[in-house]
Amino acid sequence: MKRALFYLVLGLAAITFLYPFLWMIATTFKPPSEAGTLSLLPDAPTLDNYRAMFARAPVGRAMINSLLVATTVTASVLVLGSLPAYALARLDFPGRRFVHGVTLAYLLVPSQLTLIPLYSLIVRLGWVDSYRALIVPFLFNAPGVLMLHKFFLQIPRSLVDAARLDGMSEVRIVFGVFWPLARPALATVGIVTFMGTWNEVLWPLLVVRDQSTMTMPQLLTVFTLGGGAGTLGIQLAAATVLIVPVIVAYAFLQRHFIESMAGGVKG
Repeated sequence: MKRALFYLVLGLAAITFLYPFLWMIATTFKPPSEAGTLSLLPDAPTLDNYRAMFARAPVGRAMINSLLVATTVTASVLVLGSLPAYALARLDFPGRRFVHGVTLAYLLVPSQLTLIPLYSLIVRLGWVDSYRALIVPFLFNAPGVLMLHKFFLQIPRSLVDAARLDGMSEVRIVFGVFWPLARPALATVGIVTFMGTWNEVLWPLLVVRDQSTMTMPQLLTVFTLGGGAGTLGIQLAAATVLIVPVIVAYAFLQRHFIESMAGGVKG
């Protein structure tokens, strides 16, 4: 009875969480006359909302822009973040504690405080309405460095010593020894970075005005608030298209993500 009650509570919680998401998807297939209903099965399914969305806004170009920006930033954060994380975890150099402390202190600075000086820098460099404005400021990520540093500390030092005896350079040790063992941490940093970059709206709104360079969240915001979407079904269709890549990315990396939550290095 206790187990049955436990699964009943879990089932109700799952339904409560999933219903709004399923309703959003179902509404994208409803005609305007059914958009306000709570039913998950439309009486007259239609693809008109998706057709109207692609006809009224350059959704395909915005998706490509978002994929380009998010994948480039994620790959850069993993590569550039692994090097300082390894240095802080396994190398002895003057000022290591200071660098680690500065990295921790950076997390205490609200990102909103850096928007104005960063925007001024982008304007002075002439990067407005370019991919550089969307990518370059986020190529390095302090939280990613700290997460990888924490995981790298769990890798036995004997592996590093053995690799050095074999003549491996420090960079080769990072990508040849640490990366295969740190897949859960890399997956976690990758998912968090990809989701954060993919869903970013404020920064693209500041530095991009050209519609051909807009990311998907930015285009969706302009499309919805500007009145271009029109009906609820079209708005939700755009939102559905927006979340698909994140779901796909998590589906491929969820096993490593769960392993990182459990912690530890598997031998």
